[in-house]
Amino acid sequence: MSQDTLSQVLRSVRLHGAVFYHVEGTAHWVSESPSAGDIASLIMPGAEHMMAYHVLTHGSCWATVVGETPVALQQGDVVVFPRGDPHVMSSQPGLRGQLDMAPYALPRPEQLPFLASRRGQELSMTRLDRDVGPACTTLVCGFFGCDASPFNPLLACLPQLLHVRARQEADDWIAHFIRFALAEATFKRPGGEALLERLSEAMFVELIRRYLEEMPEEHLNWLAGLRDRYVGRALAMLHERPGDPWTIERLSDRVGLSRSALHERFMRFTGYAPMHYLTKWRMQVASGLLRQTAGPVAAIALEVGYESEAAFSRAFRRETGLPPATWRREQAAQAEQVV
Repeated sequence: MSQDTLSQVLRSVRLHGAVFYHVEGTAHWVSESPSAGDIASLIMPGAEHMMAYHVLTHGSCWATVVGETPVALQQGDVVVFPRGDPHVMSSQPGLRGQLDMAPYALPRPEQLPFLASRRGQELSMTRLDRDVGPACTTLVCGFFGCDASPFNPLLACLPQLLHVRARQEADDWIAHFIRFALAEATFKRPGGEALLERLSEAMFVELIRRYLEEMPEEHLNWLAGLRDRYVGRALAMLHERPGDPWTIERLSDRVGLSRSALHERFMRFTGYAPMHYLTKWRMQVASGLLRQTAGPVAAIALEVGYESEAAFSRAFRRETGLPPATWRREQAAQAEQVV
């Protein structure tokens, strides 16, 4: 296929990233973070869903979703909390910190990131250009934002805590990210924030690719479906040409399976029948067109495969709870508030 299904999804759900904190921890340090939903309006206004991430640039530490088993991190490891759960980063397993929302509301410096210095359980937020002493552990921390609706098939595939271990290869992409992030955070050159944003987005893609590479063969989810010979091909066709007049017969013929075999296999990996999945993806594509263009609803309906504006409006309302025109107005109003 001429298109990359994962890339299409990431573009459609408006993945964007940022590096906000450079953390230095000494002694028995602990940092407890609230649910991403509780701070999204402060960190990434307008983001429908937010995920925290931490890149361990020096030393070792522990990462824990509150209430779950701690995970040990070594230098070069990355941890992401895809569902936005409250979590703890600490020098030892089992530590709990004092949840403090104040750091997230601090006045923004002239150029991000902040420096978060954690000594014991004290937290002080300063500018990174402050002269600081050596630290036992250092992390680069930030957030990924994306849309969760009308349809983001990737989010449901990801665990509460996504841990990607460092690799020893000389050309390891994440090691390059660490070097760039530390340099930009230290010297704060013009364009540094934009560069860190793009780098963090690219890092997210690399993390997902590694997670997919290491996923056991027995895992059955949307990501695993991408690597399946038949489901992956079906997904690629539906994503590449969502406006085509697809039927289960046509899709199964193109994939090379019987209707029943494709239906069963597709359901096993994605949780949806092929045509139901197509409807949900069409609504995701339509939401982007409604948000980004001023085209009439009837024209958007045609572009995503509906000859009838009324049929499209019914399908869109089932997925979003709103008619297309109303949804578009609400999205525009929210965008104005963010600006």
